[in-house]
Amino acid sequence: MSGRVLIADDDASIRLVLSQALTRQGYAVRATGAAATLAKWIGEGEGDIVITDVIMPDENIFQLLPDFRRRRPNLPIIVMSAQNTVMTAVNAAEHGVFDYLAKPFDLDEVMAVVRRALATPVPPSRPPVKTGGGRDERHPLIGRSAQMQEIYRTLARLVNSDLTVLIQGESGTGKSLTARALHDLGSRREGRLVTVNLGAAPRERIDIELFGVSPDRPGKLADADGGTLLLEEISDLPLDSQVRLLAVFDGIEPAINPRTGRRSDVRVIAATNRDLRALVGQGLFREDLYFRLNVATLSLPPLRARRDDIAELARAFLRRASREGLSVKSLDEAALAHLVAHDWPGNVRELENLIRRICALYADKTITAAIVCRELTASAGLAGAAAVSLADLVEANLVRLFASAGDDLPAPGLYDRVLEEIERPLFRQVLASTGGNQVRAAELLGINRNTLRKRLVELGVEPKRGK
Repeated sequence: MSGRVLIADDDASIRLVLSQALTRQGYAVRATGAAATLAKWIGEGEGDIVITDVIMPDENIFQLLPDFRRRRPNLPIIVMSAQNTVMTAVNAAEHGVFDYLAKPFDLDEVMAVVRRALATPVPPSRPPVKTGGGRDERHPLIGRSAQMQEIYRTLARLVNSDLTVLIQGESGTGKSLTARALHDLGSRREGRLVTVNLGAAPRERIDIELFGVSPDRPGKLADADGGTLLLEEISDLPLDSQVRLLAVFDGIEPAINPRTGRRSDVRVIAATNRDLRALVGQGLFREDLYFRLNVATLSLPPLRARRDDIAELARAFLRRASREGLSVKSLDEAALAHLVAHDWPGNVRELENLIRRICALYADKTITAAIVCRELTASAGLAGAAAVSLADLVEANLVRLFASAGDDLPAPGLYDRVLEEIERPLFRQVLASTGGNQVRAAELLGINRNTLRKRLVELGVEPKRGK
């Protein structure tokens, strides 16, 4: 390996780790804790690549990047930041950096990006994207996990393009918020974001919703002229409407804006919680329309796949509830641990609803694990048994058991007592389902028949026979 690497970070330990790792790979390294020094080196022609933090003691690096690009248009710049938000990724992309990495970083990933940057020619003319003013810097996308950083990086590459985007993800993962980010942070934010929920609209009215019926009653395609059209639950679009939407994409049926007399200029974003490719295979979705929608894809992870974000999301929802007039509350560590352990079948939306419900129903200033368990169990009763796992129900009861003990611990022998509590209803249900037939019950349970008979006696469960 060869190449000159400039490192700028106010954290001496980060400078040391990067310097040592890059030196071992054969690079010549210079490191500084000041943005001014980095600017001086770049102005003097030093370095073949730059790795820099965003917030330096003497300057925000984004303020200097336009000058760096003007002086050294072919110099690849890698930006790293602990402010791991969508805005950081968008700002990095707008300033033409080679890549953006979140802190804490993976050293192997940094090395891979450096190698790729030195092997990839930087286009000689990549001025910062001119997006104008009026952008809201406080966008509601929340999360610092590796999964969300990848979403931010992809989103940053898409905001200032007009590519059609397909957003996929389970219900409650934030598809509409992601579409809002694509619109609000991009060049079309002065236009409207028009949303059509195809899953909620009556099938016979979908064509009217999208295409209108007359110049006096234009559809959503005309309403979104100059802006963005979000098609929620695109999988519910009827086949005949799919044909007509495809004709609009292909220019066969132009969507005319009656107010201008010209074809509507619209960016389309589609969202779905279903596998469109599978629907194509089943003949329920047109393959040609699928390919027109799937130009760029954002696949949002379920909340259970990014548990590192749960605490930050919960605290953000507490602050939001407070701003809306509900009482100010905090979460204790046990409550946070229980939130992180829950699988959240309803994803971010379920977490937000839980926090709002607790803020509204409980006078306690501190939200405890017992409160969280109680509400999760209650919501499971309302939503059905599938909404919460057996492990959640067991844990909820254990939390209440330990809470009722106060400063003491439960009596010794807890392990056997918990097993008995689970075994009794399990054996009763299995025996009831098999009509009291212990051979079939043992087979269903996957245990020896003698073991089953012995446990039934010990637990006092009567193996009654029936139909």
